[in-house]
Amino acid sequence: MKDLEIEIKVQIENDKNLLTFLEEKADFQYEKKQIDEYFSPEHNDYLAKRPVSEWLRLRDAEGEHSITYKHFHYDSNGLPTHADEHETGIGEIKDAKKILHALDFRSAAIVDKVRKVWMYEDFEIALDSVKGLGEFVEIEYKGDGEGKTVDGILQEMIKFLKDINCGEIKRDYRGYPFQLLFPDEGLQEVI
Repeated sequence: MKDLEIEIKVQIENDKNLLTFLEEKADFQYEKKQIDEYFSPEHNDYLAKRPVSEWLRLRDAEGEHSITYKHFHYDSNGLPTHADEHETGIGEIKDAKKILHALDFRSAAIVDKVRKVWMYEDFEIALDSVKGLGEFVEIEYKGDGEGKTVDGILQEMIKFLKDINCGEIKRDYRGYPFQLLFPDEGLQEVI
């Protein structure tokens, strides 16, 4: 499932059970401060459409820089299921910003977070502490996807959290930049 991102972002009632599980059974990968700056082109304002279906992001993860383009896909209820994701490392972030500005992209939002990441089987599990928003869990599928559907993978992620007994689980469908920009346009559901 190259160039395809399948993930869920949730807030959970009982993060102690998840943290205990991760410390005992998962492989810790890293902890990093990440500054993500999201851009929108003047000629095709990503924020003017609902739901927002595109983002262009520059990330500074403690000196490691990348650029990412995401195009989201939605189900018949208008909820995001997955995204086409194209990402690559870059040299100097300031030079990438100059290029984007020259192409009439403007900065739309900055997400400042500390991310702790573990791997468990085919899941990358991130605990995010996001400035101005709070604590979140993000689970991203990293397997090859052979014989699996997007919906099936999403259900596996939810079952994983329920099996650990995380209490109430609130799935957020907006993403961090959207939450910061439009806090009253939220879409969460208890799963």
